[in-house]
Amino acid sequence: MQFTYTIRGPQMLRTFLQEQGYSKNTISAIKHNGALIVNGQTETVRKQLQKDDIVEVHLAQETASHNLVPFEKTLNILYEDEYLLIISKEPYQNCAPSREHKHFSLAEQILGYFKQSRQNIVPHIVTRIDRNTSGIVVVAKHGFLHHLMSNIHIDKTYLCVCFGEMEAQGIIDAPIARDPSSIITRQVNSHGKQAITKYRRLDHVSNYSLCEIALLTGRTHQIRVHFQYIGHPIVGDDLYGGGHSSYKHQLLRCFKISFMHPIYDKKIEIQDRYDAIENIFNMI
Repeated sequence: MQFTYTIRGPQMLRTFLQEQGYSKNTISAIKHNGALIVNGQTETVRKQLQKDDIVEVHLAQETASHNLVPFEKTLNILYEDEYLLIISKEPYQNCAPSREHKHFSLAEQILGYFKQSRQNIVPHIVTRIDRNTSGIVVVAKHGFLHHLMSNIHIDKTYLCVCFGEMEAQGIIDAPIARDPSSIITRQVNSHGKQAITKYRRLDHVSNYSLCEIALLTGRTHQIRVHFQYIGHPIVGDDLYGGGHSSYKHQLLRCFKISFMHPIYDKKIEIQDRYDAIENIFNMI
């Protein structure tokens, strides 16, 4: 992967790269396994640039971890370009391998897709969602793109089915921290990090509510912890008080995202199918 720039004024190449968002790690990797070319000549980061110079940045070729075992299974692709891949994940699949689930992760499925389509690319998960949460996941096609995306605000909207009749709308502002008795669960704790969740009730029937949720912060398990905290745990979420005899995963889906593309500088808006959650709500 490479990028080409036309220089507008005198400055050192290292300074220019930093201004374009290249991290120290990315620049170091380029030195060892990439190239910096100015007006057709290979240069170092100490090169003094002049107005109208043409700079080509050839990113370092990445190699996937040997712990990742690619496998082929059709991906539900919502968007793809040279830099990003956006897909819809089903429940019961980790985004990345874990101690309990070492293989058949989404990262390995994407790696299999890249190999099948002859793209020598290592996937970098940008928006990770829980194993039993479904919906949109954004993937960068290089560590440099992942770094750029980490500095971009991404609006994420979820649907869920929760227990009880929720208020018409509201904001949950309650800090979240690790549960000291567990390496997995989180809890509302005054010493935790700020966490803000905005919700709107779309429908209500019997003892269940269908809600649309917007995350104003991005803490681990934020929606699940907050909904348990206000007494409306998500249906199927047995980790946070929402166990249900008919549903063995939380009825929570990321169905819409929007962000400014770091390369094209245009707004990307993606919406996934959400009828799976709506259909369950209508049948519950």
